[in-house]
Amino acid sequence: MNKKAPIALGVIGGTGIYELEGFEIEEEKSVDTPFGNPSDAFIIGKLHGSRLAFLSRHGRGHHCIPHEINYRANIYGMKALGVERVLAISAVGSMRHDITPEDFVVVDQFFDRTRSRISTFFTNGLVAHVGFGNPTCKELSFLVTKAAKESGASVHSRGTYLCIDGPQFSTKAESEIYRSWGVDVIGMTNLTEAKLAREAELCFCTLALVTDYDCWHEQEEDVSVQAVLNTMMHNTIKAKTTIKTLASLLNEERPYECECSSSLKGAIMTKPEKIDPEERRKLSIIVDKYLP
Repeated sequence: MNKKAPIALGVIGGTGIYELEGFEIEEEKSVDTPFGNPSDAFIIGKLHGSRLAFLSRHGRGHHCIPHEINYRANIYGMKALGVERVLAISAVGSMRHDITPEDFVVVDQFFDRTRSRISTFFTNGLVAHVGFGNPTCKELSFLVTKAAKESGASVHSRGTYLCIDGPQFSTKAESEIYRSWGVDVIGMTNLTEAKLAREAELCFCTLALVTDYDCWHEQEEDVSVQAVLNTMMHNTIKAKTTIKTLASLLNEERPYECECSSSLKGAIMTKPEKIDPEERRKLSIIVDKYLP
């Protein structure tokens, strides 16, 4: 029996992103994790010579609300499948005049305004502090930017993503304050994914698809679900093209050497003999390479 090639890329996105022309689906795989069930089954297949795994962040049919998504199970599932790179695709609101609806932003920084979600694997007496100063992968971001430009999108190669709990959109007062902080886009999901991906030593990149101007723009209508959906239809076409192009680029020479795969080195603070065996077992695929 031929051994299957490793999964080159994990994609977290909305329903329908995995319906790509030329994508050869191999299987739908449900992954059991110590943190419960991921949002949906992983769709695994081949595209342009690369194996990809897709996960619908909110579940097919969009039934998982942002602050109740099981982010730990989603990222752990990617790790368990052997994924090394994760591309998170997300609809966002723009906080700047020059970032317009239907633009793409390859996020390089985050600002956390969430209050009610777990964003770490390290609990119950197993302590680790990973570096998060540069929260996305330089190498993967370079490739995603290149692929997005080739898709015909207007692409901003960097930007700060402010993450709120939701599910409500911002008030005008909040929106104006966030703009004064100098953030570029606003969303409800990707920061949590980025934190967990760093702990799991996965390369991570956010491709933010701009759908609206939040509620600060005086000449635009306040953000609504229908407005978001209308713009997402156009964004999704370019996002699918971006994924197809990225699948080809993954086979090329790596433009940068990143440190994502060793982000836990020196980060575990708890002495091995003090770690609860059950807690170590839960996180074995993440921590075992650093523990005796």
